Amino acid sequence: MRNRLRVLRAERGWSQQRLGDELGVSRQTINSIEQGKYDPSLQVAFRLARTFDCSIEGIFADQD
Repeated sequence: MRNRLRVLRAERGWSQQRLGDELGVSRQTINSIEQGKYDPSLQVAFRLARTFDCSIEGIFADQD
């Protein structure tokens, strides 16, 4: 699954640690999501969408 998480995070000037703290997950989780090695739970995906004020689809897309 592709995602725009790194771009959205960089636009705010946030570190992976800062975003992890905002979401209640570890920095390693944020890194794994950004690298495409881990698909977040639905709960975390919704938190991301709220944090960045966009839809889940605005962050994540299926890889074809």
